[in-house]
Amino acid sequence: MPVVRRPRRPLSRFRRTAPVLLVVCVITLGIAIPVHAANPAPKPLHVPRPPGLAEFMGGLAEIESGGNYAARNRSSGAFGKYQIMPFNWPAWAQRYLGKRSAKPTPANQDRVAAGKLSELYRGLGSWDRTAYWWLTGKRGPQTTWSKYAAHYVDGVMVGYRKRSATPPVGGTRRLDDAGGIVRYAGAWKTARYRGYLDGSVHWAKTPGAAVGVRFVGRGIRIVGPKGPTRGRVAIYVDGRRVGVADLRSRSFRARAVLVSIDWKRRGEHWVELRVLRAPGRQVVAIDSVRIRG
Repeated sequence: MPVVRRPRRPLSRFRRTAPVLLVVCVITLGIAIPVHAANPAPKPLHVPRPPGLAEFMGGLAEIESGGNYAARNRSSGAFGKYQIMPFNWPAWAQRYLGKRSAKPTPANQDRVAAGKLSELYRGLGSWDRTAYWWLTGKRGPQTTWSKYAAHYVDGVMVGYRKRSATPPVGGTRRLDDAGGIVRYAGAWKTARYRGYLDGSVHWAKTPGAAVGVRFVGRGIRIVGPKGPTRGRVAIYVDGRRVGVADLRSRSFRARAVLVSIDWKRRGEHWVELRVLRAPGRQVVAIDSVRIRG
């Protein structure tokens, strides 16, 4: 302020002008305070984090950069773990960090991506459509997606489901048959019964119908009903057939262990069951999956 920075003057002159200077100081301060208060520094936008965000970000980063914060696309200029386009960074940094000129450090990349993906999920309603927007910047039904876009989205979602199924080291994770993480191929339907987990199962009786899950862990238990009318399944681990499970038993049990597999070390696996022919007892049903970390 001018009053603070003025040069020293004789004491007698200071005494004559002090009242005037005091008035100027008060007036100046009176003007400065409301102006400063009316223009506060912008705050970062807080977006509620949807369920599955961390797992989706992991799947997205795996496809985009292999998880490399320093990655850069020489053609497009996209950079970082999530391959953010350079022209998007200033606006996104302003919105989610409160600073347009924020550096794309690993922590800032994570915060910006988390904020943008959370907003996209809230607006689009699903993670697969969020992945499609991240690639194309567009909305649209799956019927309009190109083969390349569909392949990209599938890759992201494989990583998302794998992380969703994976328990922490030494822990366990239970997946419901209808949770979206367990995958089905072929003609599967649902049946309800109060003895099942969450009251329902997925079932099939067509040979070749398959159910599978990808995860990182040391063991897996696939749970479902056994009984006189239950069929047979072929067991595949990491693409190789390793055995057959017969699900028939004298009495009906709603939640029995159908398949149990353990490994000595924690690792990534794909476990799949395929319905086999079993005349007169074709039904195979899946209630839940338990994975040991």
